[in-house]
Amino acid sequence: MKVLIAEDTVDLNRVVTAMLERFGYDVDSVYDGEAALEQIDRSGYDAVILDIMMPKMDGITALKNMRSRGITVPVLMLTAKAEIDDRVAGLDAGADDYLPKPFAMKELLARVNAMTRRKTKYSGSVMSYANFMLNTETLELSAVNSVRLSMKESELLSLLMQHSGKELSTDYILEHVWRADDSADSNTVYLYVRYLQRKLEGIGAAAQITGEIGGSYMLTAK
Repeated sequence: MKVLIAEDTVDLNRVVTAMLERFGYDVDSVYDGEAALEQIDRSGYDAVILDIMMPKMDGITALKNMRSRGITVPVLMLTAKAEIDDRVAGLDAGADDYLPKPFAMKELLARVNAMTRRKTKYSGSVMSYANFMLNTETLELSAVNSVRLSMKESELLSLLMQHSGKELSTDYILEHVWRADDSADSNTVYLYVRYLQRKLEGIGAAAQITGEIGGSYMLTAK
């Protein structure tokens, strides 16, 4: 199981990392919210531990960014503040659990074990980018107008939204959208990109998908 911890207190970060590694977790550690988002974009995690009070970007802002892009990994929030408002803010942002400081290492381990064992992930179904929204449950894509997507169109657009502004290779898209479907190839990806390009234009979305067949594709705002 792979865990990311974002905690700006160096000593606490090191202690938590060492403890989780001792119990068999593969741990990456960072010290601010921006670095956490960068790391999440690079790697897949089974759980994320976010401190609320961090430099550059606080934990709640980082979590909201993750959830708005459809990143559903379970998240445990840490904070020195025990007020009810902080707990509510973290849970409203999409946190799966909350642990106020100071805490016992055994309790943190139990919380992480529970999150990775039950694999209950944030179930938010609405993603947004620029002026459009995608509901991944109803498959509705809406801006000025609305249209219903196919499941594969929704999965592809969701992936592009999660990595908006970044080029995704055809191979990466095939791996994450078509997975074990050996019949899918670069032509399949290109065809679905063309479908999405027309539908984004049709609903008046202020965004576009650029790229060429066999190459990389990227979602950007107009």
